[in-house]
Amino acid sequence: MAGEGFKALADPTRRRILELLRGSDLTAGELAEHFDMSKPSLSHHLATLKSAGLVRDERHGQNIVYSLNTTVMQDLIGWFMGFADNEDNGDE
Repeated sequence: MAGEGFKALADPTRRRILELLRGSDLTAGELAEHFDMSKPSLSHHLATLKSAGLVRDERHGQNIVYSLNTTVMQDLIGWFMGFADNEDNGDE
C-alpha cells in the first residue's frame, strides 16, 4: 500500500490535486479549472490517486465528486514516521 501511495505522491500535479481536495470536495470540472491540461490527462491523475486509495469518488447526479481519503493519508504518514522512530532508537 505505501509504495503505491508514495508513487502517486511523486507527481507534483497529483500533490496539487490533493491540496485542492484538502480544502473541499470537488468535481473533475472544478479540479480542471486549476490546471492547464487535457481532461484525459486529469482523469489519469485522478485514477492514479484513486488506485492508491488517496481519493474517493462518488456520483452525484451527472457529476463525480472527488474527496480526500484521510484514512490512507494517515496510514502513509504513520508508515513514514516509523522510520523516524527507528532512527531515534538507534541513537541511544
